[in-house]
Formats: sequence, structure tokens, C-alpha cells
Amino acid sequence: MAGPKSTSSSSTTTTVLLSIPFLIIALLLTRAPTFTMTSPTPTKAWADEPMKLITTPQYATKKTDIFTSGATHMALLHNSIFRGYNSIYQQAAHVAEQDKADFIGYCLTWYRFVKSHHDDEEQSLFPKIEDLLQDKTVFEETHKEHEAFLPGLAEFEKYLSGLKSPSDFSGEELLRIMGTFQDSFSDHFHSEISTISKLSEHANAPKEGTPEHSAAVTTFKTWGKATVTKAGVTDCVPFFLLNLDRTVEDGMWANWPPMPAPIKWGLVNIAGAFHSGWWKFSSCDAAGQPKELWALRNVEKL
Repeated sequence: MAGPKSTSSSSTTTTVLLSIPFLIIALLLTRAPTFTMTSPTPTKAWADEPMKLITTPQYATKKTDIFTSGATHMALLHNSIFRGYNSIYQQAAHVAEQDKADFIGYCLTWYRFVKSHHDDEEQSLFPKIEDLLQDKTVFEETHKEHEAFLPGLAEFEKYLSGLKSPSDFSGEELLRIMGTFQDSFSDHFHSEISTISKLSEHANAPKEGTPEHSAAVTTFKTWGKATVTKAGVTDCVPFFLLNLDRTVEDGMWANWPPMPAPIKWGLVNIAGAFHSGWWKFSSCDAAGQPKELWALRNVEKL
């Protein structure tokens, strides 16, 4: 029969085991973007250039059909990718030696986000829309545009992944590589929004109230919810959310993407805590407000 010491030992073990999850959460919270980011208003070059951000079709036209809405949500996602690119471009030449490893991690996350987004479009979204419209030609130009920037994107990843040490990183070399695909990348991301918007005029565009219309709505919603998380919950999701400016277009997208506030908070702060050092280079803070770019803090106004 177990004595008092055995009972006490078992109770202590249980207490320790129960406390572990709370200790892990507490540790993650010390690294959470909400508590670690400073967010002074940008006064220097920011992440709205060199790639020009996209005006959402819904804001521009006030239309709400499924293809205008789908193109709008795609534009918001593309703008997060653009701000990511621009934040890399603006900071690459100014990264401090001690920050190089984190900057490389940030850059490679951008690459994974873009590559996953591209693959998911080609393998999932586009085929479903083609089937819906019974037209395999609607994305012909889009496929060609994809091919135009992929070699440069691959070189971007190869350079960063091939560095023997973070200290070998050269902002000048990264900018050279980015320059090889910047125009084709920007042109495609803008063009794709126009292509999707114009599908509302397609002869086979589903009419509201029909099963086909419901199927189209489901296609866009399902793909939109899954595409970013598929890219990576602890890297690409925080990257996406921390480059999402909630002040644009008169605050029309302040609560986009739609999700319960605690879930959004967790994706930014719990998931984001795993690679907390990377997010200092993001264009926005945990609340979606534009912030000064980290590597430009001590650089004279550009």
C-alpha cells in the first residue's frame, strides 16, 4: 500500500505536468508580436513601393458579384505579398550584421508564401473555375505570366538557401536577383486581378440563386480559407497577417479576413512567436497598422 510519500510525489508530478502547457504558453507570449513590436508611424521609405499596390475591384467599382468579390480577396492577399516584397527590397541593403539570420528567415518565408500560393492556384483554384465556366482557356495568359517570373523566384530561394553563413548575405546581390523578376511578377499579380474580375462577364458565369452560383461562392471561400494556412501556420500565416494593412481603402478591410478575434490573435501571437525575430522586418504591426521598417530606423530619411 502506497504511503504518504508516494502520494505526495504523485501529486507533485501531476502538478508539474499540468503546469508545462502554461509555461510553454507564457514563454511564447514573451515572444509574441503584440508585445515585442514597436510600431512608430513610417516616416521613411515604406512597403508601398517599388511594387505598386493593387486597388481592390470592390472598392473601385462597388460591385459585389462573386468574381468581383473573389478578385478583391485575391487582391488583398496579393497586396500582403507585395508589401512583403517591398519590405525586403527597402531593407536588404541596410540589415545589421546581428539581424542577418532573421532577415534571411523572413525572406525565405516570403518565397514559401509565394511558391505555395502559385502552386495552389495552378493545382486547385484555376481548374475549379475552368470547370465551373466550362472553359479551359480563361487562364491561358495567367499560366504564361507565371512562367515568366518563376526562374527569378527560384534564383531568389537558391541564393538565400545556399548561404554558408548569415554573414555571407549581401543585400546588393539579393536586390540584383529581385530586379530580374520584379516587373514580370508585378505585372502578373496585377493582371490576375483583372482577369478574375472580368469573369463576371463570361457567357457561362453562374446566375445568382443557381446551384452553380452557390458552388462558385463555396469554391472561392474554401480556397481562400485554406491557401494561406496550407503554406505554413507558424511562418507564412504570421507573414501574411503582419503585412496586411488594415487602414487602406478607408478601413474597408479592417476586419478581413473574417475570423473570430481570438483566432486571429492566436495566429499572430502564438503561431508568430515561433519565429518572432523574423517579424521585426514586416511592414505592419500586430494590429495591422503600418510601422516603420526595422532596418531603416537609423538610416537618414530616404
